[in-house]
Amino acid sequence: MKSDPKRLRTHRATLNFDEYEQKLINALVDYTGLSQAELLHLIVMKEARDLLLPESTVELARA
Repeated sequence: MKSDPKRLRTHRATLNFDEYEQKLINALVDYTGLSQAELLHLIVMKEARDLLLPESTVELARA
């Protein structure tokens, strides 16, 4: 059991892909060995971090 109940993933989102996009997702799943849900979660979270914390901001914070 997780120590922080807020870390439980209970919120859901639905994504719709066309055939070409789904083939790309399937190829990434095959390449990485991750499940589709894990892969999409990683992609969404990375994009969110990149939008909220651009690399230039992170570099300035380190200086």
